[in-house]
Formats: sequence, C-alpha cells, structure tokens
Amino acid sequence: MLSILIPVFNYSVSRLVGELHRQALQLFIDFEIIVMEDGSNEYLEENRQIDKLSCCRYVVLEKNIGRSAIRNRLADMAKYGHLLFLDCDAEVCSAYFVEKYVSFCREESVVVGGTAYDENFNDPAYSLRLKYGRLREARPATLRNKLELSGKSNFSAFNFLIAKSIFNRIRFDETISGYGHEDTLFGHRIHELGFNVFHIDNPLIHKGLDDNPTFLFKTEEGIRNLYYLYKTGRYPFLAKESSLLNSFLTLKKLSLIEFFSFLYRIFRKSIYANLCSSNPSLILFDFYKLLYFCNYSQKMTR
Repeated sequence: MLSILIPVFNYSVSRLVGELHRQALQLFIDFEIIVMEDGSNEYLEENRQIDKLSCCRYVVLEKNIGRSAIRNRLADMAKYGHLLFLDCDAEVCSAYFVEKYVSFCREESVVVGGTAYDENFNDPAYSLRLKYGRLREARPATLRNKLELSGKSNFSAFNFLIAKSIFNRIRFDETISGYGHEDTLFGHRIHELGFNVFHIDNPLIHKGLDDNPTFLFKTEEGIRNLYYLYKTGRYPFLAKESSLLNSFLTLKKLSLIEFFSFLYRIFRKSIYANLCSSNPSLILFDFYKLLYFCNYSQKMTR
C-alpha cells in the first residue's frame, strides 16, 4: 500500500521514523519505510538503528548524489503503489498523520500535506527563515488549493504523497544540481500530464532551519539555478510560474538590468544587514533577490 521515503543528509531521523513506524503499525496496513543517507558523515550510527524496526530499510550512499537523484533512487526501491516523500528535518505533529494519507492510497493522486513551524521557537539567528516560513509557506490547505486552481502552483516536496504510476511518468530532474527549483519543475510536470495537486491540512513541523546567512546563501544558489534553467530555453513556463523571473524579464525589456545590478552593488551590505537582523523585511528580501538576479545575469553575460 504505502512506501514512506526519507532522503537524509547529516540529520538524526530516529525520532521521526519511530513515530511514523508506530502510526503505520496501528493502522494494520502494508507499508515500508526506506531511509537513504545521501553521502552523510554524521548521525550514521544513530540512524542505523532504524534497520532494526520491522518493515524498515536503512541505506547508506557513500557519495552525495543530490536532492533530485536520491528521490528518484528511493522511488525505484519502493515496492508499494503510493509513495510518501518526507524531508528528514521534519517532526510529526499529529497522531493521525499517516492515517490521513492512507485514505488517498486507493486512487491515482498527488497530495501535499503542508509545512508548519514551531510557535515556541523564536531565535533571532533564524529570524529570516522563520518569518519567511510562517508567512509564505505555512498556509492552510484552503488557500493553497485556491492558488493551485488559479494556476499558481505551490508544489512542495517537503511532505507529499504521490501514486507511483504518476511519479514514474515525471521523476525529478537530475540535471539540476545544488539547491532550488527541482520542486518547481516537478509540480509543473504534474499539471502538464493532466493531474491535479490536492492540498490538505496534514503538516509536518520544519525543524532543520538554516540560520540567516545560510538561508541567504541557499537563496542565492536557488537564484543561480533559476537563471540556469531560464538560459537553457527548455522551460518557457517558468516566466509565468516564477514571479522573480517574471520581474527580471520585465526589467530586461525596459533595459534596466544594468541599473539594478548597480543598485545591488551599492545597497547589498545594508539590505543584507536588515535580512540578518532580528526583524527582517520580506519586502526587502524580495527586492534583494531581484537585485541579486540582475547582478548575477550581468556577471554571466560579461
């Protein structure tokens, strides 16, 4: 019935797997949990205890193969008809988490459970990630479904169920290296094949947060990936689905890329300081991403 698939990189997942295992056993269903280390060098002995649990497999890859490739590898290993992909840095916050997904395992479906954030965690070192997550990601299913119907896909691979028959027609794009936008391409392909993404209120708490400098570094890496995808010319839909790319292309038509690149060099440090403060501005964060995109494009065209 259900294969629960968890890619791991340097994170302890024994608590997460233990709770998923407990819930699945109580449902008396056919299930498996496969945990795959993607070139990790931390928590290996602790995570290895997962192998002792019934219906669980623990696999260690010596070399890191990347976010897309490891999900494809996990899907290939799965023996059941529905795949529940979960990121390793998650915490179960409902006693009915697995049960809610099992109800969708009788049909070809794609279901996204959502993301939540610990209300009691407010460390200022993580202020940007927390503010972005709470205001932009932790949305109720009603709003996420409205966005989906309006054509604004907000697919997230953090916590989702998909029929294996659908997954095998899509798969994650392994040409994307580093951080960012493998979710965007996967979500678009779902719609392209005529399937719908259904959002439900079945979130996991996102625990493995990046501090402000790390989150900004990963954001910049994601922007570089977006620029690469745009330049290949193979993904014309990105201009519609990415507001950042859409804004960049508007500036390009107005011949303002060089000017915005100049603004990046002038204001980068002051904006960066705000984004790493205890009360960062998400408006400035959006502006920073656009400035960075323009500056990076200029560097790539020189």
